[in-house]
Amino acid sequence: HSFPTRRSSDLFPSHDIARKEINSYKQLPINFYQIQMKFRDEIRPRFGVMRAREFLMKDAYSFHTSKTSLQETYETMYQAYTNIFNKIGLQFRAVKADTGAIGGDGSHEFHVLADSGEDAIAYSSVSDYAANIELAEAILQNDKRPDAQESMVKFDTPKQTTCEDVANLISAPIQKTVKTIALINQTNEVNEFFLVLLRGDHELNEVKLSKVKGFEHFRFATDEEVKANLNCPPGFIGPVGVKSSIKILADKSVGMLSDFICGANEPKLHLKGVNFVRDLSEPILFADLRKVVEGDVSPDKQGILRICRGIEVGHIFQLGNKYSKAMKAEYLDENGQSQILEMGCYGIGVSRIVAAAIEQSHDDKGIIFPINIAPFEVAIAPIGFDKSAEVKASAHKIYDALKEIGIDVLLDDRGERPGIMFAEMELIGIPYRIVIGDRNLKEGKVELQGRLDKESKLIDENQVVTEIKSLLNL
Repeated sequence: HSFPTRRSSDLFPSHDIARKEINSYKQLPINFYQIQMKFRDEIRPRFGVMRAREFLMKDAYSFHTSKTSLQETYETMYQAYTNIFNKIGLQFRAVKADTGAIGGDGSHEFHVLADSGEDAIAYSSVSDYAANIELAEAILQNDKRPDAQESMVKFDTPKQTTCEDVANLISAPIQKTVKTIALINQTNEVNEFFLVLLRGDHELNEVKLSKVKGFEHFRFATDEEVKANLNCPPGFIGPVGVKSSIKILADKSVGMLSDFICGANEPKLHLKGVNFVRDLSEPILFADLRKVVEGDVSPDKQGILRICRGIEVGHIFQLGNKYSKAMKAEYLDENGQSQILEMGCYGIGVSRIVAAAIEQSHDDKGIIFPINIAPFEVAIAPIGFDKSAEVKASAHKIYDALKEIGIDVLLDDRGERPGIMFAEMELIGIPYRIVIGDRNLKEGKVELQGRLDKESKLIDENQVVTEIKSLLNL
């Protein structure tokens, strides 16, 4: 995961507290939380504060008597996180996520949408469906395999080793090609060679394959292993004529193909007009093994999938009793019987939110902070602050009035030139700027400009505080 929130070692202190402090069902459900700096020995710190060795985190851990109670708290946390990110003003998606090494029954990641994000997200064009691309289900457009129309024949492919190159060579659609991936299944210290078939325009989803029973521990085969098992170099391998002892799995989309194109298991040769049953046995399993792509049917059958990138800023898990059982974190139920605690864990990367907001919202002048997390809501830029008593007096009057009603305001009292003040205020993303100068003050006016406004507007000096209150919905 790109989000430095959860490793199983993070969970042990909370379990230890629960094991010592929780004795009875009457104490449950209970939620422990903390907000503190964390330090992690990142091998490759990058992206500024987005993936740093030191970061600010909000952690929470909940303990329950039942899965139903855990689900209720999980849904409460989901809504709370949604409310937080909405209030901050971020464009985000809550996506179904793989629980990974942490395990558990369910997980959602909260992603701020940004082109620089490390994670790919699939979401529906019309509904609120969203999922991590590794978890998004690929839906078949149709469920009937056409009848065979062609005979299987070999053809020369002297330099063509990719599906795209082979399809171009014979002017065929890449969707008619089948990609054969050679893998090694590592079980009980035995390396079992097997094949996975994908349509030529699709990519293997390693997370999905790792969830297929019996194939949880796999790796890609080396060139030497490919040659040893298929007597053919990579780039020309295929499923036709392989030994019966070699297991073949296929993505569901391959099962809908007839007269397809694949490697011939001979150097510089491919086959076309290949069909299951007639030319090769059906794979031992057809399953969803591919990454979804833009334009796929949304898994909820509403609209089509879009793909975007996201920065993970929050993650929630239903852990169940995996760690509670391992650490013997128990409680006594109504009958005085010892039971295992059910557990959830939840985290927000506080410092990462700032980085994500900047990545999502900026221009060539600098940051455009959402109003609720901007370091200051208003900046006062007095022109000639150190030279004009009138400008200085007006600046202090407006500053004090804004402070009095609880607005975070910055007064630039350095006496700098306007260009320098404006550039620095834009750079750090302050949402509103008040400019005070002698010329406008003679008419009782000051300038007000929003960070995204192209032009400033003149406001009565005595009305500027009221105008700011209106803009901030105070």
